[in-house]
Amino acid sequence: MVFVILADIVVFMHFIWIIFLIIGAIPGIRYPVVKFVHITGLVFAVILQIVDWYCPLTYLELWLRMHHDPMLEYPGSFISHYVEQMVYLEVSRLAVFAVTILLVFVNIWIYGKRKKK
Repeated sequence: MVFVILADIVVFMHFIWIIFLIIGAIPGIRYPVVKFVHITGLVFAVILQIVDWYCPLTYLELWLRMHHDPMLEYPGSFISHYVEQMVYLEVSRLAVFAVTILLVFVNIWIYGKRKKK
């Protein structure tokens, strides 16, 4: 039971991290430390996509779930697995990469716009 609770906490942390990558430029404009963590996270997300690795949180969640019940393991990445469950669509790796790159450019625009003011 402890492994399931810990795995669920990791899933929650993963969703929070993804949300931070999406909207992190908003607090990052004001706080340099947040900006540094946000930009580093975006670079890490792009690297993961380019080299076709999964996020370390995905591996941690899978490890915790396998220790509770090996039947709870799923193939593929965290994003594909949970997005597929939510919207019942198969999310290709290319689509995830495209959204990641779009997210990077939107955040570059947000940070750039703030510097001009």
